[in-house]
This record gives sequence, structure tokens and C-alpha cells, in this order.
Amino acid sequence: MRYRALAALAALALTSPANTQEWARKTLEKSPRHGEWVKVDSGGRPLHLFVVYPEVKKKAPAVVVVHEIFGLTDWARETADALAAEGYIAVAPDLLSGAAPGGGKSADFPDVDAARAAVSALDPAAVLRDLDAAADYAKSLPAADGRVSVAGFCWGGGQSFRFAAHRPDLRAAFVFYGPSAPDVAAIKAPVYGFYAENDARINATLPDTGQAMKAAGKTFEPVTYPGGGHGFMRGGEDPEGRPGDKKARAQAWKRLKTLLKK
Repeated sequence: MRYRALAALAALALTSPANTQEWARKTLEKSPRHGEWVKVDSGGRPLHLFVVYPEVKKKAPAVVVVHEIFGLTDWARETADALAAEGYIAVAPDLLSGAAPGGGKSADFPDVDAARAAVSALDPAAVLRDLDAAADYAKSLPAADGRVSVAGFCWGGGQSFRFAAHRPDLRAAFVFYGPSAPDVAAIKAPVYGFYAENDARINATLPDTGQAMKAAGKTFEPVTYPGGGHGFMRGGEDPEGRPGDKKARAQAWKRLKTLLKK
């Protein structure tokens, strides 16, 4: 199995409390697709990327996957694999590269709270630099067709919105239950929002986001999924997840696949 080499190299990381979702890890292990860790330079520091390739005949578009506030977890990597299954090169940067004890990455944090605190402390400019490095790498791949989108979840959803305002050559931005960018004037790509009915903290920001995007003449298409809670993409895939999250995830995933084909 192609993931066995990765599993052997990262066996300790996969058991870290900050990284492990057993059901997501098992799905990854069963994947027939080629996934690999690579390192690229980002502002003079190594940035770890988890890259998964689709099994297709032609060059493929790419999606930069921006993880939640918990770091690049097994679920975030499994989501990258799921996007590759749909025909896209998925590039998931570990934005905690070098931030863990001993200079490690997300999997090297002792617990989820430590990873969450480290993500919260990241420099916004450094995050954009890392996302640029991931997008540049995606565009440079011989198997890529040069088109790059971004999809982010929770904290990563907000970073996806910010990245759309920062990088003009994006094909699209997919924002899953994240806040808007502070300034939307520079956005070129369409922004598609995925929100949960039971998420007042984020939903309270949507009227202002919609008004700002409309005033700037930008494309913003938000959808709120009934019964879902914040984090429904992950919670809806968890075998022990809530029914409302499962339904919201199914609807959102179907919409994402449709939008990616535009």
C-alpha cells in the first residue's frame, strides 16, 4: 500500500493526541492514491506539505487545503485525500511547521490545546507566506494544469478568505464556517461560503460580509446548512458524529464537488 512508507516514517506522529482521529487515519491507510510529504522553503524555514495526487490521465487542477485551528490533523490529511479522489491535486500545508517542541510540526504537539494555542499565535503575514509557498508548489508540479483553488475549514476558512484577498490568481475560494477577510477589495476569485445553522458566532458576521462583498462588486455565494454545527465537515464524517452534522456535510460536499468543476 502506498501509504505504508508514510506510516512507517511517521508512526509516532500518528499517535500524537494533537493529531489522531483514528477513523480518518484508517481511511488514509486504505487509500489507493499516492500521498507524500514534501518540504518547501517559506521565508527561510522549511514548510511541510502533505500532497495527494488523483488517479487521472491528464494534468489536474490543484486545491490548497487549509487546516482547522487544531493543526494538520489526520482528518485534514484525509480531506486532502478525498479531494484527490475527485480528481484534484491536494496540497495541505502544515502551518505549524517548526512551531512544535523540538521544531516539529502539528503531530508533535503534546495535546490538542497546545496545538490550538500555537495556531492562534501564528503571525498572519507568515500564514499568507506559507499559503503562497503551497500554491506556488502546486502550480509548479508537472502533473498540475496551473489552476489553483483554496479550501479552508474553521480557522482555515478565515485564512482562505484572507488568501483570496491576497492572491489574485486563485481560481476560487471555499470558506467553511470561517470569518471574512478584513478587506475584500482586492479579491478576484469567487468566494463560496459553507456555514452551519447552529453557529451564531460565525453567522453573526455574515450580513456585514455579504454587504462588503456586494459593495466591492465581488462574488460571494454563502449557503447555511440546516442542523449543522460549527465543524460539521469533520463532525459529519466522524462515526460518532451528530445526525445534523452528517446531513450538512453530505449536502456541502455535494455542492463543493459541483463548484470545483466550474
